[in-house]
Amino acid sequence: MNWSEYRILLVDDEQDILEFLSYNLQNEGFQISTASNGKEAVRIAAELKPHLVLLDVMMPVMDGIAACEEIRSMKTLEHTLVAFLTARGEDYSQIAGFEAGGDDYITKPIKPKVLISRIKALLKRQSMSAKEGDADSGAKIVSGDLVIDKERYLLIKKGEEIVLPRKEFELLSLLISKPEKVFTREEIFDRVWGNNIVVGDRTIDVHIRKLREKLGSKYIHTVKGIGYKYLVS
Repeated sequence: MNWSEYRILLVDDEQDILEFLSYNLQNEGFQISTASNGKEAVRIAAELKPHLVLLDVMMPVMDGIAACEEIRSMKTLEHTLVAFLTARGEDYSQIAGFEAGGDDYITKPIKPKVLISRIKALLKRQSMSAKEGDADSGAKIVSGDLVIDKERYLLIKKGEEIVLPRKEFELLSLLISKPEKVFTREEIFDRVWGNNIVVGDRTIDVHIRKLREKLGSKYIHTVKGIGYKYLVS
């Protein structure tokens, strides 16, 4: 892949971290922009439309969680990846990051080569998903009272359009593609996040819970110790 085509927005309130990250990522060919707080990040992201936003959690003016939620609310940034890079490694902080719409949660300290590998894996997965979407453009999946509109990236429930964060949409699309099939956690990680992406053990659980809050509990069934399946309504 030609990494010089990819725009990355780095967000951190510590200038030395921004300089360090910028240096390493620019050496890989990425186009780099920076912001020092969440509010500035949202403004720049709206203008720049980066492929990836890499942001800290604890920042002044607007923290990373709130910034991620703002970015996720923008239609023009629906394909922008958001990854957290933070020293906050607590479970509740990671869950908050994924609930806000984050695609990955990376804890500091991390070696530059490992970080770059994570970033490239995210972008490769995004590129593959986009190609699959182009090949399947306009396709719809209808199951009971739910419709998955892949062309518009929309869920339609009983005529009501529901906009889902990208990973929730991809997870539901996977489950609904084969009703009653039990997808193992390993399959879900591979198909939705990519087997090169390292995410927390509770990532799937968080996204399933968010889907149930929006759809109701009857659609997705937990198969204890194995995974999840979609039940035809």
